Parts: sequence; structure tokens; C-alpha cells
Amino acid sequence: MIIIRRARLTDLNCLMDISTATGSGMSSMPTSLTSWESKLHKSEESFALETTHGNGEIYFMVMEDTASGKLVGTTAIYAGVGLDQPFYSYRVSTLISISKELEKKNKLEVLHLVNDFTGSTEIGSLYLDPDYRKDGNGRFLSRCRFLMLADFPERFDDTIIAEMRGWQDKEGHSPFWEQLGRKFFGLGFENADFMSAVKGNQFITDLMPRHPIYVDLLPDEARNVIGIPHDASSPALRLLEKEGFRKSGYVDIFDGGPTVQCQMRNISTVQHSDRRIVSEILANDSLSDDPYMISNTNLKNYRFVRAPLILAEDSTVHITQETAETLQVEPGQTISFAK
Repeated sequence: MIIIRRARLTDLNCLMDISTATGSGMSSMPTSLTSWESKLHKSEESFALETTHGNGEIYFMVMEDTASGKLVGTTAIYAGVGLDQPFYSYRVSTLISISKELEKKNKLEVLHLVNDFTGSTEIGSLYLDPDYRKDGNGRFLSRCRFLMLADFPERFDDTIIAEMRGWQDKEGHSPFWEQLGRKFFGLGFENADFMSAVKGNQFITDLMPRHPIYVDLLPDEARNVIGIPHDASSPALRLLEKEGFRKSGYVDIFDGGPTVQCQMRNISTVQHSDRRIVSEILANDSLSDDPYMISNTNLKNYRFVRAPLILAEDSTVHITQETAETLQVEPGQTISFAK
């Protein structure tokens, strides 16, 4: 069975292997043992908190194939970004200038270095093993985060964002970085991305220019990829767009990838989720294969499955024995779900 559960410290070596498989551009998943240890400790602490209001918590989850015990995917929610160190973005704005004497009007795009998403909730760290990119697993991995938002809205900001990896060529080069970031930092893209993930972004504060950058002054190869996602991120972007996320006019300062955002209350899965008490547990073969995404709503043992259920007339719900055992729930306990 495919489940999604809280990540544990015992997942460390598997997550290091996944980091290697993701390639460059996913700064939230660096190939650094100490960074992973810190992230997993923080995630365990975050799940254990009784109450919180988005103060930098990390909720890191993994997808597991229980038949083999293999970790096949990752996903995460980062609450209150930018509160312990700046969360930088480029805001893309349009500048209009007019000369009556020359009868000329210029329309120019400008990049502004900003911290506009400070305190927002970020979803990220989405990765799925190529062998499991089928049977709706990718959609399940993406959407489980939104069911968590619905389960525990008090833990998150109402503004939900996602930074998509920016476009790279077949050799893994980022034209945006090469023509802009490298000029100020003297580092290759992978080195800068790794340093940001492992050592923090103080070097950005120290060296990134504070003045607006005119896009027209950049070479075409950099201009043409601003706001364009990495080929591998396009499916994830489409899933987010179906949930209501839209490009926000912000891009990543390293690779120029688009930032998308949506208010929590407007996310489709949040709007269409439901919570009910389990009143009956049925035989495994008693329900048709019409799966819902289901969570056990138990933060200390948080997990999700996709499985069929029955909505009873008394506003309770019936699930199978396998679902109950996987979610570790019993009659009288509450589950949440979305179609």
C-alpha cells in the first residue's frame, strides 16, 4: 500500500539518496547529512508541538511503499518562512517612461529584491521516484499538504506559496544565474544553491545589489527564462494551478523560477475537504475502488492513504479494516478526507 507519513530520523540515509536523485535546484533538499539531520529534528519537534502559529516550523513527510518499505517520495510544509533569516525573492514590476519630445514610450520590466513573503507558509520539497510517477501518486503527494492545511489551519499563514525550480538546460546550467547571480557572487549555480541551503543566505544579504535590475539589460538567454519552470517542475505546477495557485509576479533570485501563491481558503482541496467520525469498519473487499485521500488527523502519528469509504446517512463514515490499520484509527475517532 502507498502511504504518506511523517518523516523520521531513521529515514536519514534514504533521504540522502533522494537528494542525490533530485539534482541541482532543490535547495530545501541538499546532499548534506548535517542539514538533513537538522531538518528532521526540526520536523519532529514541529509535529510534537501542541499549538503554534507559524513560527518557522517544518512539517516534512515521506511517501512509502509499505510492500517493500521503500521511500519513494517527499513533500513538506514550511510555516512562517523568513522569520529566522530573510526570505528573498525578485518582484517583477513594469516601469513606464514617456518622452513627449521624442514621441516615445518605454515599457520596461524591473527586478526588485524583496522580502514580501515573510511569515507566509511555503509548500515544497516535492519529489517522486520515477518508477512511481503513475496511478495518481504525484497528485496524492502534492494534495496531502492541502489536506493538512485543512486539518490544522491555525498552524499556518493564510498566504500559501510555492517556489518552482527555474529552467535549466540539458547540462544543468541556469541561464538566469549565469547572467546575473554569478556576476555578484562568483559562484556556480550548484555551489550557490548548496551554500544557501546549508549555510544560510547571509551571503545574499552581503553581496546582492539592492538597486532595481532592468531586465532589458540582461542577455536574451537570461531574459527568456524569467518565470519559466524547470521541465521536471511543470507537472507539479499544473497540479498547483488546478488547486487555484497562480503566478504572483515573483521569481526565485537564483534561477528565475516562478513563485505561485494562493490564499488557504481558496485552495480547492481545503474547500472540499470534510471531517467525520468513523462509525464502522468493514471487510477489505466490501467497498468499490473509488478512493478518497484520507488523513487520520492525529498530528503525533500523522499519515495519509488513498482508499474507498462510505459516507453514512448519520454523518459518520465507514472504512475498511486495511484503511483503519494503516491509519491506526478505531471507531469513534475522526478522520478527514477529500475526493
